[in-house]
Amino acid sequence: MNRPTVATVGELRASGHALKSLRAEIRDNLLEALSEGRDPWPGLHGFETTVIPQVERALIAGHDIVLLGERGQGKTRLLRTMSGLLDEWSPVIEGSELGEHPFEPITAASRRRAADEGDDLPIAWRHRSDRYFEKLATPDTSVADLIGDVDPMKVAEGRSLGDPETIHFGLIPRSHRGIVAINELPDLAERIQVAMLNVMEERDIQIRGYVLRLPLDVLVMASANPEDYTNRGRIITPLKDRFGAEIRTHYPTELDDEVAVIRQEAELAAEVPDYLVEILARFTRALRGSSAVDQRSGVSARFAIAGAETIAAAAIHRQARQGETEAVARPIDLETAVDVLGGKIEFESGEEGREDEILEHLLRTATAETVRAHFRGIDFGVLVDALESGIMVTTGEQVAARDFLAGLPSLGESELYDEICDRLGATNDGQRAGAIELALEGLYLARKVSKESGGGEAIYG
Repeated sequence: MNRPTVATVGELRASGHALKSLRAEIRDNLLEALSEGRDPWPGLHGFETTVIPQVERALIAGHDIVLLGERGQGKTRLLRTMSGLLDEWSPVIEGSELGEHPFEPITAASRRRAADEGDDLPIAWRHRSDRYFEKLATPDTSVADLIGDVDPMKVAEGRSLGDPETIHFGLIPRSHRGIVAINELPDLAERIQVAMLNVMEERDIQIRGYVLRLPLDVLVMASANPEDYTNRGRIITPLKDRFGAEIRTHYPTELDDEVAVIRQEAELAAEVPDYLVEILARFTRALRGSSAVDQRSGVSARFAIAGAETIAAAAIHRQARQGETEAVARPIDLETAVDVLGGKIEFESGEEGREDEILEHLLRTATAETVRAHFRGIDFGVLVDALESGIMVTTGEQVAARDFLAGLPSLGESELYDEICDRLGATNDGQRAGAIELALEGLYLARKVSKESGGGEAIYG
């Protein structure tokens, strides 16, 4: 929908526009989307039967919401998706500091303008994307940042300290008729949390010893780690009580959802075949289930996303150095990802010194599961026999696909190589090399062939 052309309050009234509260606007748009079968939550995977229904019920009820979950569970993405439930264009008094609705000015300056100009009061149109405000809570966040403070410049102009027009408003008042999201809420100092109490319940603000009555229309959203969101953590109990809904998020429970998140979020500079993304997804899920990993800190979805981007970069690197026609990631590139991603994982204190061993073991497990899922029913006997006869196959980070394929043993009239490639939809040299490399790795993990690796190379025999 294009930006409306209505330019004054008089024209807005004549158009039949009706004032609607923020919560009613969100509720009506949500219910309309659900009744029409539209997905109001694009880009969210794995929450369809758990988190999303709870969020929808909370919004219908008009509640402020806090999302509780470990890092990398999609809390911020869910918060940012909320703006899609707002009207695409919303009228505001042109030039008003808080973006007030033309039918409901709330500051002294806007009320004065409305009285003086009447139906000629000019209006502007604000897009839904400009009605979502986000703040990362940090220990140095001040009351002035979130609520506001006295502006010394306005006082110097001759106004008294008790004059409401001396106030420089903070983020929450400026979010009037919009959504304000505070990430990592418990990281706010306790005095800042106290300052939010009146905003969330009474919808007024207190600054420097006097109360400014502002009928703020704000939906407050927040995210927090469950461990911190307790009275034993860093959140005050009265603020907890102000949120109408506390909703727990989680990591994807299904492999397909994990893969979908990686595909959606990763910015890949080269082709990364589906089976490699699947290995990364299985690897991530294995880390989340490992007793050697500190599960209180979680294993973020960003781990697998960064892994996919790393192996894509490895393929580009190989293409540039070896002159390959296609940049296609291969299983050998997974080792480069593990080398640089280990720092994203927090291990239990008793596992010190075993980190690389744990990562290597879980990556092998994920690879073996993927091999079984894709190559079940294929007879690799002819390839095993060829390798047992003394032939060796070399691959590596800097071994071009054409060189790897040229070094494969001849299997006579067997169509095994074609069968392997067909299973994975591999057609060009890079894809075929990756598919056969995965099969060789699977044979090694099944203890059918041997493998020597080091220095970015692997020799199967």
